[in-house]
Amino acid sequence: MNNFLRLRRPDDWHLHLRDQQMLAAVAPWSAGLGRAIIMPNLVPPVVTGTHAAEYRARILAALPENATLRPLMTLYLTETTDPADVLAAHGAGIISAVKLYPAGATTNSASGVRDFDRVRPVFEAMAEAGIPLCVHGEVTDQAVDIFDREAVFIDCVLDPVRRATPGLRVVMEHVTTRDGVDYVRAGGDIGATITTHHLVINRNHILAGGIRPHYYCLPVAKRESHRLALVEAATSGDPRFFSGTDSAPHPDRAKESACGCAGCFTAPNWLSICAHVFEEAGALDKLEGFTSLNGPAFYRLPPNEDHIRLVRHDEPAVFPDRIEAGGETVTVFDPGFPLFWHIETDA
Repeated sequence: MNNFLRLRRPDDWHLHLRDQQMLAAVAPWSAGLGRAIIMPNLVPPVVTGTHAAEYRARILAALPENATLRPLMTLYLTETTDPADVLAAHGAGIISAVKLYPAGATTNSASGVRDFDRVRPVFEAMAEAGIPLCVHGEVTDQAVDIFDREAVFIDCVLDPVRRATPGLRVVMEHVTTRDGVDYVRAGGDIGATITTHHLVINRNHILAGGIRPHYYCLPVAKRESHRLALVEAATSGDPRFFSGTDSAPHPDRAKESACGCAGCFTAPNWLSICAHVFEEAGALDKLEGFTSLNGPAFYRLPPNEDHIRLVRHDEPAVFPDRIEAGGETVTVFDPGFPLFWHIETDA
């Protein structure tokens, strides 16, 4: 058995860092990444290039001195987004992508898109400039079952948008279904991120034997057959799939409430969990592609030049159960099994 891995420094192609005291608390847990696509769903959201530049400055100020993380900013797409501002922000190196939230689909998405015809000029400008569109792929129609919303989104929203906008580069973020995996594999300029938690939990983890709010996320975890499809895609070596943790911290009081927030805080242990999953699948040789190579290739960036080491020890790695954040606590995602892969700085 291989007990040692040397990987190009990983990136995270979907990360929530929040703001203010929460930002200060969680940013250090991602400081060892190479790059991360930063989600813009703050309150108020990051909707202009100026907002993105200001938010990036706050993130950099929250990182420790030895941080390697380079935050890659995104704009929150609204029905009043100015295509010229998107192009200017991208041209100036301020943003790397634009994020599409269907209105009401997830945390802080009320300002998202309802009428997709109103954002068509933005899509056309992005296609011309090669700017990726990061998509939260769920419909919000209350008549659609929550476990079917990704599949319906593909048929009713995403595929029509892509057909109407040739050349639009799309990342189907946090894909959760076999339908999503099959759609990405069908071809075109599309990739997909897969979260750490969706690789290890299914809907039973949330609901069987009682409601477990720290496993509740959006898109919600699906049947075991869908989880297995995600594991197969992630560990296959297919370059269209890459890691985006969707690490999403919330205060415990907001998670453990009558209407708990969606999100799993995986930043502290996501890489050790991934190593476990890939080891179980007999695919440790594919881990570097998923964490460090496929994402940069899609975003047309070089892989990180430096490396980290993962070492498998007999004793499990120790991670905190929760962290402090401005007088609040945030629970760290528990995969439900010990993690023997330890992250070390490369010599």
